[in-house]
Amino acid sequence: MTDHTLKSRLNKNRTTIPHSVWPAQALREAEKEAADSLGITLFELMLRAGEAAFRVARAAYPHSRRWLILCGHGNNGGDGYVVARLAKAAGIDVTLLALESDKPLPEEAEQARTAWLNAAGEIHAADSSWPEEIDLIIDGLLGTGLTDAPREPAASLIARANAHAAPVIALDIPSGLNAQTGTTPGAVINAAHTVTFIALKPGLLTGKARDVTGMLHHNALGLEGWLAAQAIAIHRLEASQLAQWLPPRRPTSHKGDNGRLVIVGGDHGTAGAIRMTGEAALRAGAGLVRVLTRVENIAPLIAARPELMVHELTEKLLEESLEWADVVVIGPGLGQQAWGRKALQKIENFRKPMLWDADALNLLAINPDKRHNRVITPHPGEAARLLNCNVAEIESDRLLSAQRLVKRYGGVAVLKGSGTIVTSADEIGIVDAGNAGMGSGGMGDVLSGIIGAMLGQKFSLYEAACVGCVAHGAAADDRAARYGTRGMLATDLFSALMRVINPDVIDVDHD
Repeated sequence: MTDHTLKSRLNKNRTTIPHSVWPAQALREAEKEAADSLGITLFELMLRAGEAAFRVARAAYPHSRRWLILCGHGNNGGDGYVVARLAKAAGIDVTLLALESDKPLPEEAEQARTAWLNAAGEIHAADSSWPEEIDLIIDGLLGTGLTDAPREPAASLIARANAHAAPVIALDIPSGLNAQTGTTPGAVINAAHTVTFIALKPGLLTGKARDVTGMLHHNALGLEGWLAAQAIAIHRLEASQLAQWLPPRRPTSHKGDNGRLVIVGGDHGTAGAIRMTGEAALRAGAGLVRVLTRVENIAPLIAARPELMVHELTEKLLEESLEWADVVVIGPGLGQQAWGRKALQKIENFRKPMLWDADALNLLAINPDKRHNRVITPHPGEAARLLNCNVAEIESDRLLSAQRLVKRYGGVAVLKGSGTIVTSADEIGIVDAGNAGMGSGGMGDVLSGIIGAMLGQKFSLYEAACVGCVAHGAAADDRAARYGTRGMLATDLFSALMRVINPDVIDVDHD
C-alpha cells in the first residue's frame, strides 16, 4: 500500500464504504433483479456507474485534461465508454483503446459504445500507440468475472499502464484482481483509486487487494434500499464499529466482571511470547490474568508486568487454574515437546471458551479434533498444516480456507493475513484494519491475548474474534499513522490498544 493510501484509510476516509459484502458471482446474478426492483434497465445502472466513476476522477484529479481510457469487451468496458463520453463532454482530451473480440458485446456495453461513437468519439485498437501526454488512465479492461490470468492483449495493456507515470482509476475492480478471492493470477492493474459499484466484493478486501486497489470508493447506484433488504452472510469489520461493541463500562464494574483468563505457554527461551499475550490481555480489559509457564520465566515476567499472576506450570496448578478460569488461551511459546503436549491434553476438554494459537495449532494438526467452544487463530502456514495442504492453496481462496477450518475443527477460525478472515459455522467477517507494519514477530501473540480478553468480557466466540481482530488492527493503524510501518514492534501496540478499546475517548488529543 502506498503511503498516501495508508494515510487516507487511517484518516477514516472509508467510513462511507458499507459493511455488507457480496460474493462476486451472487452479485452478478442479482444485478437484473435489483434493477427490476427499481423499474430501471441494466443500461441505466451502467450510466450511473460511469457517472459515479467520472465524479471520483474529477474530484481526485481536477486538473487532469488528457485521459487514456482502456475498455474491455464486456460490461466493464461499457462503464469505460460512459466515462469517456462524459469526459469528452467536459472538454477533456480522451483517447480510448478497446479490446476486440469475435463475440458481440453485451447489450448494455454495445449501447454505451454506440453512445460514445454518436458523441463523435473514436475507438482505437488495443495495440495503437499512446499519446505522448497522459494525465490519467481509466481501467475498464476486465471486470469481476475474471478467474484466470489476463490474456493478451489485455496483459500488455495492464503492464504498460502500470509502467506509465499517470495514475490509474479502476472501474469496479482493478483488472486482473479476482473479485471473489483477492488473488492476482497474472498481470494486474496497480490502481491509485478503485470505484466499485452496487456492493463490495470479497476480493477488494483480502488477499492481494490492498497492493492494487489504492483508495477504495463505493457507489450503490441507487440500489441502497434493495441491498438493505437482502440477507448478507459476509461483513466488513472496521474500527468505527468498536464504539458499538465496546460501550463505556458501568461505574460499579470490578475485576471479577471483566474475566478471569489463564494463559499457558512460554517453554524454554520463549518467555517473550507468553509475556506479550498476557500484557495484551490486560491492555484489552481482562480483569485477572494468570500465566502458567516455565519456572525460569516467573521472575522476568513479574518484573516486566507486575499485574500478571505468574506461576510454574504444574499438573496440580493447571487443574486449579482451569476451575478458576473463565477463559483459557494456550499456544504462545508452548513448543511441541512433552511439556506442552501434556498441558494441551489437559486443556482440550475445558468446557468454557478457549483460544488455541501457535504450537497448540501445530499439535492440533497432528491430532485433529472438533470443539465448538474454541477459537483457532492460524496464519496461512499453520492453516496449511491444519488442512493438510500447501500455503498457496490456502491463499488461493482465503474465505473458503477459513470455512474449511471451521468445518473440520468447529468453533471459530481466524485466518490471519492481509484482510484477516473471521469465520463461524454461519457468519464470515473480513477485517478491514491493520497494515504492513504488523509483519513482525509477536503480533500473533498479542492478538491471542486480545481475543482471550474479549472472551472473558462475555462476547461470543465469533464476536470476540471480530472485536479482537479489529482492535488489534486499529491499534497498529494508530501507530502506523504516527510513525510509519517499518520497525513496528508487537509491544508498540499496547498504548494504542488501550485507546482503541475505549472508543468513547478515542478522539481526545494525545502524544
